[in-house]
Amino acid sequence: MDVLVTLVPMVFVLGATTLAGHFQPGRALDLPGYLWLAGAALPLSLVRRFPLPVFLVTGAVVLAYYRSSYPNGPALLLPTIALFTLTRTRGLLVAGVTGGVALLAAFGVYFGTGGALTANTPVALLVVWLAAVLGIGAAARNRAAAVRAARERAAEHQYRMAERERLTIAREVHDVVAHSLAMINVQAGVAAHVADRRPEQAVEALLAIKEASAAALADLRATVAVLRSGQGLGPAPSLDRLDELLDHARAAGLRVTVHGEPGELPAPVDGAAYRILQESLTNVVRHAAGASQVDVHFGRINGSFTLAVRDDGESPADPLPGNGLRGMAERAAALGGRVTASPVEGGFEVRAELPVEEDR
Repeated sequence: MDVLVTLVPMVFVLGATTLAGHFQPGRALDLPGYLWLAGAALPLSLVRRFPLPVFLVTGAVVLAYYRSSYPNGPALLLPTIALFTLTRTRGLLVAGVTGGVALLAAFGVYFGTGGALTANTPVALLVVWLAAVLGIGAAARNRAAAVRAARERAAEHQYRMAERERLTIAREVHDVVAHSLAMINVQAGVAAHVADRRPEQAVEALLAIKEASAAALADLRATVAVLRSGQGLGPAPSLDRLDELLDHARAAGLRVTVHGEPGELPAPVDGAAYRILQESLTNVVRHAAGASQVDVHFGRINGSFTLAVRDDGESPADPLPGNGLRGMAERAAALGGRVTASPVEGGFEVRAELPVEEDR
């Protein structure tokens, strides 16, 4: 790029000035003249790194050239490129002050060396030239800044989408695997405990393990299929599968009582409620020491669907939030709702409130 910025203007200026010399008697371009113009163009190879010094040097050399006896030509193109680059890289203020001072200095040198103010003196033309180059350079700078800002916004948006997708995948895999493994762990413990004394109960526990593992594999395959295809292929979690979820909890030795009905729910609310209930039952199995009874309450309050899961186990007074509680809170927050989890008299309760658009 530096070579092109230098050679292309140099060749153009040399060729155009040579041609112009044929129409200006007595002002032919000789070897020193060619070297002079080439010397004015060579600093452009450094213009992207040192735009201000290059503009001053190029402008001074071109001004001196125009005061010589060599033919006039488009040598002004060289400081034009330097001033444009200065405006684009350093901003309008720096370029404007530098260009204005340089133009005043050029007029001072011109009049100080015997130049006279006549109708042919290009004062207005140079002022217009300065304003035009500054305007075009500022527009290019603003355009580059806008493009850069748009790219940064696009990159940030892409990062946020990837982060959101990563959290969604983490929640789905956690919900599918943690629930099933918790049930399998309980049933495996039961089978190991009664294998010698009550083999028929051990067989029931093993069958429950088989059923839970098969369901977990099916859900996991569906989740992986969705991730690979990028489309909504697998079955979405729904409270339509409530009986299956409760059967797993009952197979783990819990007595589960359901109060109320979930009713018709929008798909996002339905899926979030299922996952919150699933994780709540998993936490009872894994963390509620001595729990035997679980009450599940469904309801509607002020346009919100409410879900409460309460157990009678021993829970810590100040439970540390793990991936399960964090995932439930994220699911509810994504829908504009909230989840609270705290000890209550005689056990522990998880309560979710999810906004539902009521029919009008």
